[in-house]
Amino acid sequence: MEEQEARLLSPGLLAYIGDSIYEVMARDYLLKKGYRSLNELHQYTVKIVNASAQAKALRKLEASLSKKELSIVRRGRNYKGGNIPANSSVIDYRMSTGLEALFGYHYLSGNYERLDFIWEKIVEVLFEE
Repeated sequence: MEEQEARLLSPGLLAYIGDSIYEVMARDYLLKKGYRSLNELHQYTVKIVNASAQAKALRKLEASLSKKELSIVRRGRNYKGGNIPANSSVIDYRMSTGLEALFGYHYLSGNYERLDFIWEKIVEVLFEE
């Protein structure tokens, strides 16, 4: 898909696919780090993919995003679809939707190097502090 075509998709659709990509990248990361117990993998995955962790990562990441990327994040953040989980604040949920929209945009556009760069920054924020 061309970048322009991906950018024209609704932020809900971008976040829908981005949520899946983010989770796959989290699981892949944990497997490569040596986690082998399914229970342990699940617990660490949940810690990485929850709205609070995603919002924290986005806050730290925003300064390294381009204007185009910030626009996509903003569209995702302002998207009013979906149900906010009981264990998440509205602000964290909206921010996580923005991050997921960014992941969806880069994935659908074929910007895998940029997606990997963003993921590496997220790993630094969530694991290296």
